[in-house]
Amino acid sequence: MKIHLIAVGNKMPAWVTTAYQEYAKRMPRECSLQLLEINPVHRGKSSSTRRSKQEECKRIQAAIPKGASVISLDEHGKSWTTKQLCKQLERWLQDGPDIALLVGGADGLSAECLQQSRLKWSLSPLTLPHPMVRVVVAEQLYRAWSLLNGHPYHRG
Repeated sequence: MKIHLIAVGNKMPAWVTTAYQEYAKRMPRECSLQLLEINPVHRGKSSSTRRSKQEECKRIQAAIPKGASVISLDEHGKSWTTKQLCKQLERWLQDGPDIALLVGGADGLSAECLQQSRLKWSLSPLTLPHPMVRVVVAEQLYRAWSLLNGHPYHRG
């Protein structure tokens, strides 16, 4: 199984790339983590938020691997504890198909992208900057894998 982190945004600061890559490389082959960056829609003064989100959704949908189970990261989604994420990861590994985790742009995901999702996951009730989301997702997936496999990284 592969976990595809499909995120709107590019040109991240070096610390984001370094931190994300550190956790992604720790993931084992059986649940590798791969980042797919989606170019954001240019927003001008007269840009429509709804149209921008729809265009980004089309770009995201084109990047979702065939057969992948879609999960949106959304502030209205379900929050998981580390142990709950560990159980979720275990289910994903048992189910077999790839996972596509969707991260919207500056205005979030469109209703169409959210409706396509099997699950909606909220990382926090706080609003996190998009670069930070990549790092938090990668670290938490690694932590869940560590807990699932009795690795000493998770000591909670």
